[in-house]
Amino acid sequence: MKKAAVLVALLLLCSVVVFSQRPSDPTLLIPQEGPALDLVPVANPLTFPAGTTMGFPGDLEFDSKGHLWVISRQGAANNVLPVVEFDENGKYIRSFGEGLFGNRPHGIHLDTDGNIWISDGSSHTVVKMDQQGKVLITLGTKGQAGAWNETTQLLNAPNDVAIGRNGDVFVVQGHTPGAMGDPRVLKFDKTGKFIKSWGGKGKEPGKFDVAHGISVDAKGLLWVADRENSRIQVFDQDGTFVREMKYAGLPCSFDIGKDGVTMVNGFTGQILNVDLDGKVLSVYVKAMEFGEAHTVATNPKGEIFVGDVTKGVLKFVRK
Repeated sequence: MKKAAVLVALLLLCSVVVFSQRPSDPTLLIPQEGPALDLVPVANPLTFPAGTTMGFPGDLEFDSKGHLWVISRQGAANNVLPVVEFDENGKYIRSFGEGLFGNRPHGIHLDTDGNIWISDGSSHTVVKMDQQGKVLITLGTKGQAGAWNETTQLLNAPNDVAIGRNGDVFVVQGHTPGAMGDPRVLKFDKTGKFIKSWGGKGKEPGKFDVAHGISVDAKGLLWVADRENSRIQVFDQDGTFVREMKYAGLPCSFDIGKDGVTMVNGFTGQILNVDLDGKVLSVYVKAMEFGEAHTVATNPKGEIFVGDVTKGVLKFVRK
């Protein structure tokens, strides 16, 4: 299919998507090309008790037991609290976190001690809690957006969190593209003490448009999804720029494994298989499969789970 035809189809698809932030630049809806990634969707990957419903997922991640954790966006018809745990078979276990977040919590990350970090762009906070839901650390002030400095100590739409091997905390923020956003990486120690930040608005190396996702690879390098700049940037943990990898579309989220990377490409509705150098090895795309492929996680079995903020949690297995 020619790129122009693909672009028209994607524009029509996105015209009905009302629950997520569509890009203003139509060229960002041109999909990434690559060999076919053969995946099969699995229906109804999550099960709930009768009468229990969950909102759309902001993010999802597996823990060391193979349990799936979801940060759920609340709505009038949903009765599950925002932090949701499922067992290794996708069966609902429990939920908690009442009253902690706004209407659009964005990211979830579990550290090596099992603590749960939630980045909430709608309340401008990052919250660390234990497995019982007790809040241990809050970064930012709920309901207040601003710059982080000695006086204000405010965040501006935090999107995701990653933890270094020594416990240092890395927050990416700035969900609004264009002049009004403040995209950057903020570094804290394990107690929540601010260390430094880098980034700001721009297209040059080390700058961002939307700093959407972050993860740490086996070498300790930080991978940052610079979404509207259609790239992933890699830094050391002091903020030194290492390299960038360019892609078509909107790189939103990635799961870095020991042998490769699984990435989702936002409104182009794609799952990408990428090597550890960032080279695209294969691509899964199917018309109308996704509304917005917002986040991705793989379980110990190699199954792929995609958090779609318009369609819910979707599961895929290799043929």
